Formats: sequence, structure tokens, C-alpha cells
Amino acid sequence: MYSHQLLFRASHAALLLVLCLQLRTNTAEENTRQLMIMDLQMPQTTATDEEVTAKLVVKTELRECMVIKTYLVSNVEIEGPFNYKYTACLCDDYPRTFYWDFQVNSTSVIAAVVDIVRQLNICPNDEAVLPIKANRFTMWRTLFVS
Repeated sequence: MYSHQLLFRASHAALLLVLCLQLRTNTAEENTRQLMIMDLQMPQTTATDEEVTAKLVVKTELRECMVIKTYLVSNVEIEGPFNYKYTACLCDDYPRTFYWDFQVNSTSVIAAVVDIVRQLNICPNDEAVLPIKANRFTMWRTLFVS
């Protein structure tokens, strides 16, 4: 009889251990998804009136899709394609890549901005999410003109 009691005590301890491990791994897995992953690629230096290409790759680790609007801003006025704004559906299985070609005459600080917006007819079946905490993401680069 005493051996059966030890067996039951061990199983309760084992169940408690398994439960604790299960709870700990579940919270760790949920907190690792990133809402927005941005990679802005452009040269650090350029010559006056030379064409520069900025490439922005945007990804998400969320399971749901979202509508994004992306554009560039600068501390100096830049004309032409620099001012193009793109709207797209961003899903975890389909990262989006955007390109801008422009010319600068002076050293500029350039920011790539991604806004998560509510807009119809962009994502399939208009199924998209809006995050509660943040809806604007930026990435800065300095472009030096020699």
C-alpha cells in the first residue's frame, strides 16, 4: 500500500512539472512574433545629381494580413519618384519589396515610413487586421553627397 502512495505522489509531481513547462513554453512562443520587419537598402554616399535607388523590404510574422502604405520622407525637398506612395497587402508568407529612384543635391536624412491603414479592396476578401499598439514604423538612413 505504501508503494502505491509513493507512485501517486510522484505522478502528481510529474503532472505539476509538465504543466509548468507547458505554460512557460506557450507564453514564450506567443511573444516572439514581430509585427513589422523592415530592411532599407540604399548607398551611404552619392555624387550630386546621380540617381540613387532605395529598396525597402517589409515583412511580418503575424498570421493575419494587413494593409500597409509606405513612402519616403526627407529633411530636404526631393522631387519626382521620391514622393511615390505605395499601398499593398502584407502577409506573413509574402514579404513586399518597394523601390524608389531619385536624385539628391545635398546630404539628406531619409526615412522609410510604413503605416498600417484601414483600406478596402487591397487584401483578399478585405480581411486585414489593425494593431492596437502601433500603426507607424520608420527606418532612417543618411545619404551623404560628395
